[in-house]
Amino acid sequence: MAALLVLTPAAAEARPLRVLSLDQCADQYVLALASEAELALSSRADDPDSWMREAARGRPRVRPTLEAAIGFQPDVVVRYWGGEPRLLAALEKRGARVLNIDDATDMAGVRENLRAVSQGLGQEARGAALIAHMDRRLAQAAGGGRGREAVYVTPGGYTTGSGSLIDSILKAAGFRNGVTGPGYQPLGIERIALAPPALFVRGFFQQWRADWRGPGRHPVVARAAQGRTVADLPASTLSCPAWFAADAAALLAEAAR
Repeated sequence: MAALLVLTPAAAEARPLRVLSLDQCADQYVLALASEAELALSSRADDPDSWMREAARGRPRVRPTLEAAIGFQPDVVVRYWGGEPRLLAALEKRGARVLNIDDATDMAGVRENLRAVSQGLGQEARGAALIAHMDRRLAQAAGGGRGREAVYVTPGGYTTGSGSLIDSILKAAGFRNGVTGPGYQPLGIERIALAPPALFVRGFFQQWRADWRGPGRHPVVARAAQGRTVADLPASTLSCPAWFAADAAALLAEAAR
């Protein structure tokens, strides 16, 4: 008769921590903070706008369905926007801890995300190291824009004012945001034609499939931005409220100097 294998508590503790990531932003956090864990990532983990795309290659992916997620049997679930309430409730019922990444609108909020997720994964030292990296990059970015006014624009023709992480990135790089209204809003082709901003900071334009017919790619906008674009920030620095927002600020400051 074949021996019956019994998983003792000690054996269960010996296996790697199982961490399920439910969206691309969560992918960045778990890859940076818990690389040695048994990870199940989202389908977008190695997309061009993923900061940790190289580290994601070869890692298993799990669709955010109830059957697939429960089948993975995660110990910890990390999410920013992914996972509907029924899925999260079912995972918590089965003993998984759910760590939420907040929609940070400034660098202090990013630091809080790092502290919370790193603590939830038992990796406080790694979280502290990423915060220290942020602070070094922000120190490098300081004053780069020399107080000049700049406006952020995406291929979809959107911009943002106060109360957003982009606004925090502009300010960290030493720029004044030329958009006075709060939050994300259409920039408007007519507005650009009549009163073009002094300087542009472009985001996501390196993704040629993104809004390829959007207002931000209109010839009027392209002509206005010619010779006035400070930087084309990589989408990977802007896709998630994470530590690399400080890298975006440093890249912007370096381009402005």
